[in-house]
Amino acid sequence: MIGPISGYGSYGIWGMGPGMSTGLSGAGTGTAAAAEAAGVGAVSGSKGAEDAKPIVNPGESTEVRPGKRVSPAECQTCKERKYQDGSDEMVSFKSAQHISPTEAGNRVRAHEQEHVMNAYEKASEKGGKVLQASVSIHTAICPECGRTYVSGGETNTKIQYSNEEESPYMKARKKQDAQLLPGMNLDVSA
Repeated sequence: MIGPISGYGSYGIWGMGPGMSTGLSGAGTGTAAAAEAAGVGAVSGSKGAEDAKPIVNPGESTEVRPGKRVSPAECQTCKERKYQDGSDEMVSFKSAQHISPTEAGNRVRAHEQEHVMNAYEKASEKGGKVLQASVSIHTAICPECGRTYVSGGETNTKIQYSNEEESPYMKARKKQDAQLLPGMNLDVSA
């Protein structure tokens, strides 16, 4: 389970990005802006070369969506988004790493599968059985370019151990019951 870099309380793999500010301004639309963004050169009637945005995410769309500042190809937030695991298990992403938005879905699913495998190993080592293992994959929308990306994941598992009475919870419950039961049945006729 990967926790967010920014310190939210849940586990899962989360990208850092929605709160980031890059200071980039929006580019125009149409073929002139697309040519400039792609670095093709000046097109008649287009902005000057000093206004051209660099391509930071090659292979992405250069179209600026309505209400957004930049295109996915120019989005600095997507380029700088990092993922980090917040659990105490030995799995990938223990230190913050960048994943491209196109690869994030597969990498997050693979990471969450590591947590599922750890649950099965833990259960087999201690004589238990995995009752349930579920993985949730979370998505978000980049506030700068409007791209939908995989923002994280969360794994939940339930393990039942064969010797439940040896668990500290069952011992504590038996101790409480032992304190409550004396005097519960009183024979007044004697």
